[in-house]
Amino acid sequence: MSSSFTTVALVESNSNPVGVRLVNTQKTNKQYDPMDLVELATQVQKGNDFVRANAGSKLTVIAEQIRFLQEQAKKVLLEAKRDTDLHHAACNLVKKPGNIYYLYERASGQTYFSLLSPEDWGPSCPHQFLGGYKLEYDMSWTPLPDIEQRAEEIAMIDKVLNAQYAITDVATGKVTADKNRTTDTASELKS
Repeated sequence: MSSSFTTVALVESNSNPVGVRLVNTQKTNKQYDPMDLVELATQVQKGNDFVRANAGSKLTVIAEQIRFLQEQAKKVLLEAKRDTDLHHAACNLVKKPGNIYYLYERASGQTYFSLLSPEDWGPSCPHQFLGGYKLEYDMSWTPLPDIEQRAEEIAMIDKVLNAQYAITDVATGKVTADKNRTTDTASELKS
């Protein structure tokens, strides 16, 4: 309990509100032990303490979420810068999503993409290899070591979306046998 005093608000006593006697004042306005008022103040203080602790806990969770979102925003910005830099690398071919490209740097500092990996070049690789990247269908780049993990994430997202479509189809009474055919459940059951 804190050292500050807690103010306890008591209900005003009025034996004739709006000129009408509603209750027997002798029964409602009993004189109680002064310790009852102390107990009431203690309960009010406990209520204040619990509210403050509860609010503090919730604010702590929100602060952790803010830190997480800040980290995610930083990661998104770094990936966006990397993707922009990769899109500006020299390239003498049309880049197509789904393909892997290998980034090299010339002695002059120019970066460029090639379809040839360092293994394809063998010991005669003419420039410094900076990394391999897969061009995704959203035009973002995935570093070679992260391609498998990204594919698993996309597969999981597809699975969730397909499950959502199945739930939606059931809720709307549609049966989807394949991607090209959707029929009404009632007509499906009649046949």
